[in-house]
Amino acid sequence: MTLDIYLNYAGNCQQAFRFYEQHLGGTVTMLMTHGQGPNAAALSEEQQRAVLHARLELGGTVLMGADIPDSQPMRSAYLTLRVDSEAEAERLYALLADGGQVFMRMEKTFFANRFAMLRDRFGTSWMLLHES
Repeated sequence: MTLDIYLNYAGNCQQAFRFYEQHLGGTVTMLMTHGQGPNAAALSEEQQRAVLHARLELGGTVLMGADIPDSQPMRSAYLTLRVDSEAEAERLYALLADGGQVFMRMEKTFFANRFAMLRDRFGTSWMLLHES
């Protein structure tokens, strides 16, 4: 049995997955739009561009997603990136906070050398952790 993560995006799934692939070292292994599906002719151009299913391998985890009309940003759940250095934690914080919303700024805590909580510009919530 495996546990994977599936996220809904409000029209920016492809941009998010390509961003994570480029900046977090993941690999997009599948990206299919509705336009590639069997009912493409019945859809508007906008609907055809929407992601039906995407798959990204990142750090031994599989992240999947799709564009879902009226989806909301993540709430009460976080993807957590545990990193090996304070420098990497700071790099990821700057990258993911850009255009996003910081809930807890990067800082030293009683349990970690570096810790932060934020939502990126794509609506994905992240915890960044460099443990003590």
